[in-house]
Amino acid sequence: MKKMLPWLITILLAVTLIVVAAFLLMDRFFPSDANDVNQAVQNVEAKKQSADEIVALTAEVKDIKTNLADPDYILSIDIALQLDSAKSKEEFEKIKAIKITPIIIKAIADAKPEELNGASGKDQFSSKLVNLINKNLTEGSITQIGFSKFILAPM
Repeated sequence: MKKMLPWLITILLAVTLIVVAAFLLMDRFFPSDANDVNQAVQNVEAKKQSADEIVALTAEVKDIKTNLADPDYILSIDIALQLDSAKSKEEFEKIKAIKITPIIIKAIADAKPEELNGASGKDQFSSKLVNLINKNLTEGSITQIGFSKFILAPM
């Protein structure tokens, strides 16, 4: 038994180190989108802005009308997107019609009517839009999305 004790301690220590390393590296290999969205929300809440600053950093995408994944439903929306800087808003305005609007239309085309019901459905959809649009921005990022018009109707 005395000869096995060092081996047991070594094996137990090795397993413990492997488990600790796995937990530390889990975020790197399996990033969660919810963490990114929560960090963006915390950044916005931490930095309170005046009304003039909000207006200066907000871009609008208006009159998007398209079918959902269920062709019996149509969605008409206007979206207000708040960006992190004036320079990123300038960049956003340049690519809005040619890059951002198609991304929004594709996201709507993948959505089902029951996914968009209620506040939680709209929150999940806006989180999805933030992630998709931020991947395509060349400068800056979106910090917040708001729906100024959201009409989901059967055809």
